[in-house]
Amino acid sequence: MKKSVLPLILFLGFCITISAQQQENKEDRDNKDSGESSSETLTTEKSRKEEAGDKSFFIYDFDKAIREYVRAKELTLSGQRNLAESYMNVGDHLKAEEIYSELINNQLNVHPEDYYNYASILKYQGKYTRAFEMMDRFSELNPKDLRAKDYLEKRHLFESLSMDDGTFTMNHLNMNSSSDDYAASYFGDKIVYVSNKPVFYKLIARNFNWTGKPFWNMYVSEVEEGEGGELKKPSSFNRGIRSKYHDGPVSFSRDGTFMAFTRNTIDDESEDNVVELQIFFSSFEDDQWTEAVPFKLNDKGYSVGHPSLTPDGNTMYFASNMPGGFGGSDLYMVTRSDNGDWGPAENLGAKINTEGDELFPFFESTNQILFFSSDGRFGLGGLDVFYSAAHGSDFGEVKNAGYPLNTQYDDFAMIVDSRLDNGYVSSNRPGGSGGDDIYSFQLLKNLKIDKRIQGMAMDKDGNPVPEALVSLHDNNDQVIDSVTTDDHGTFGFFADADEDFMLTAEKKEYKDGNTAVNTFSKNRIVKADITLLDVETESPELADAEEDGKVDMVKSGDMNTIYFDFDKYNIRADAQIELNKIVRMMNENPDLVVEIHSHTDSRGSESYNMKLSDRRANATLNYVKSKIENPERIYGKGYGQTKLVNDCIREGGKASDCSEKQHQANRRTEFFIVR
Repeated sequence: MKKSVLPLILFLGFCITISAQQQENKEDRDNKDSGESSSETLTTEKSRKEEAGDKSFFIYDFDKAIREYVRAKELTLSGQRNLAESYMNVGDHLKAEEIYSELINNQLNVHPEDYYNYASILKYQGKYTRAFEMMDRFSELNPKDLRAKDYLEKRHLFESLSMDDGTFTMNHLNMNSSSDDYAASYFGDKIVYVSNKPVFYKLIARNFNWTGKPFWNMYVSEVEEGEGGELKKPSSFNRGIRSKYHDGPVSFSRDGTFMAFTRNTIDDESEDNVVELQIFFSSFEDDQWTEAVPFKLNDKGYSVGHPSLTPDGNTMYFASNMPGGFGGSDLYMVTRSDNGDWGPAENLGAKINTEGDELFPFFESTNQILFFSSDGRFGLGGLDVFYSAAHGSDFGEVKNAGYPLNTQYDDFAMIVDSRLDNGYVSSNRPGGSGGDDIYSFQLLKNLKIDKRIQGMAMDKDGNPVPEALVSLHDNNDQVIDSVTTDDHGTFGFFADADEDFMLTAEKKEYKDGNTAVNTFSKNRIVKADITLLDVETESPELADAEEDGKVDMVKSGDMNTIYFDFDKYNIRADAQIELNKIVRMMNENPDLVVEIHSHTDSRGSESYNMKLSDRRANATLNYVKSKIENPERIYGKGYGQTKLVNDCIREGGKASDCSEKQHQANRRTEFFIVR
């Protein structure tokens, strides 16, 4: 944990501690009732010193809590956990590590969460090998935990995330003070951020028990000209808004006339007596900010904070530990109507949230990217910055921003401009001015943002086909994702950039359709429609002709066969030359109807080759259809390895010993004139 990520995390940590303590006390009672005893068993009775430590821990006076805990002769398991967390909160990670190490080694009433917390402490010190051992143990005990799943899926990325690939350049700002400065926000051409510089009220300096430092307030700075994003000397941001306690972080609408900001409540009459965070709004009217208006979801039973407004101010992303989430702090989205009323909050789901803490959302609306910080996803340590491409309320794969934006320490509250060129991030990494500091950064490379493949499933007449099952396949014919088309026949997928894919569609009473698509374009959204033919009406000219024996398909000498590389279905340069001839011929002869047959060589399984040949057929059809009038005049399918032109047959499960030239002759698409 860190000392200035705002009380939101702390409140959550307290609730988790209470829950774990209740479970622990139950287990202790069970052991006691069953007659178990051991000299190594931790005490189940709290001493007065531990109770005094708990009281200080409860009000975030961690230095005093440590003094009380260490004076106790024995601690309960919850006391040990509180002591470890207290050491973490005052920055003594070695002591925290020592306590968790003893707890883990004793193997008495150890919870899976202990392994996770121990791993977090180890990562914070750069002790990754041991940290991963603890995460392996945590994952074994909690395989369904979203943090465990993310760790198992992403741990192979550790080396690449730890290396500087030249995407970011970092700049420590001169305006940082020895106090905690963090959470920059765009305010027109200025920056508003949060700091706990000393502020006096009636000659009395108010300090926060946790840090022993003043409460957080908002400050505004102009941006200096030139590169680097340096900020000029700050001034207090609107003293009329400032309260006696924590204020900030803050977010503004693009025109600077509406803001949402975090504030902690002053009085709390709830059962837990924990002072929660709340969100307030203010509008700029008649040259001044109006009195703060509370958010309708504010509640003394949980926290809401870290607001991020979209440019129009009508959608807000925020963090909360409200009931019904995945655990810890989750990210939510809420929109307001024309009359200014906020609607229900929508949890961003398991693609974004985990059982850990997701915090500091920032939504860059031009590129539709959500940036946020998390300690629940696989990262370098502490809080890391992550991002995910958005499409409405759906999100693509969450990606770690990597080093040097992220470190083994806490890195959070990232914002970036609409060009994805420059931005700011907060961090407590070594080498700063003290505590949390604000860093500017430049993006020298494009972020690896998922593309959006979207289109419509349609029949041969271009009418939408609703409720069709559309699947996205990778190059190995593995299904990445499947969706059902809506009432308008539309579908959409998130997909990696710079890759080839195949779309397939199926529905009862239709022939399966497929189409090749790739994400090499610079555009975020890739259009790809897919056609399903009616079973009864497929290839009517050919069906009638073959049935009546009136017309035979004719292999056209004017349409040369095209060829494909091994295990590929992309159109080669030599094939494009031949396909352009076919396009010209079909445009010159508007009644010409052509059927294609696509094939593979005998290497690979029959089922795989059938799918590969369909992909080759689709790639061929898409190329020609996009360039001719009445594209339904060309159709066809794949035949796999069933129509080889030579004796390169796979027999007895063994590949033939044919040459590559002989195999190449089979990897082809042929063209037949139907009419």
